[in-house]
Amino acid sequence: MHGGLRRGGVLPSFRQATATRVRPGTMTPCTDELKLVALDKDDIEVVSAHVQDAEVRVGEILWQPRQRRFTIALNRFDWMSAVDPRVDGNPTGPNYRRCRTALRFERVNSCKCRSIDQSDKDGRLNLLAVGFAESDAPGGTVSLIFSGGGVIRLDVECLEAELADLGEVTAAALCPDHFGGTAIG
Repeated sequence: MHGGLRRGGVLPSFRQATATRVRPGTMTPCTDELKLVALDKDDIEVVSAHVQDAEVRVGEILWQPRQRRFTIALNRFDWMSAVDPRVDGNPTGPNYRRCRTALRFERVNSCKCRSIDQSDKDGRLNLLAVGFAESDAPGGTVSLIFSGGGVIRLDVECLEAELADLGEVTAAALCPDHFGGTAIG
């Protein structure tokens, strides 16, 4: 993974002017920002549920070996806001949205990837799940699993992760559908 994924630097700023109504393609501030810390397998399962179907640009995956840090910027599908309009009486339909989010892992000893074209910085990935397998307590392997067979594996001293919304929200046209084969919106 050395030399492939972007090293060093900081994540880009995504601040834009706010709008009063969210339409597909526009960004607004997130008023109910999510921030989670994962220190064990149960915690990372919660994080995984929140990042399921997140869209990731290859150029926004950052491995910092000197700091032993791995960070990934993503547009996570907000499953909490994707409610059925019949349940809450919303006449305009469900509120499908993506939140600009960062997922950071500390105490990372090594980073390896498989089936990801690291040279295509504009390449798009769909994050399916994040898992943790303990091997030498409290250390183990974190796996970030992408559609199409892509995987990033992090060898960690111990599990120490943070998921934090960065403040912007974009409307999504569609809800991911794992049973009907519908594309992500």
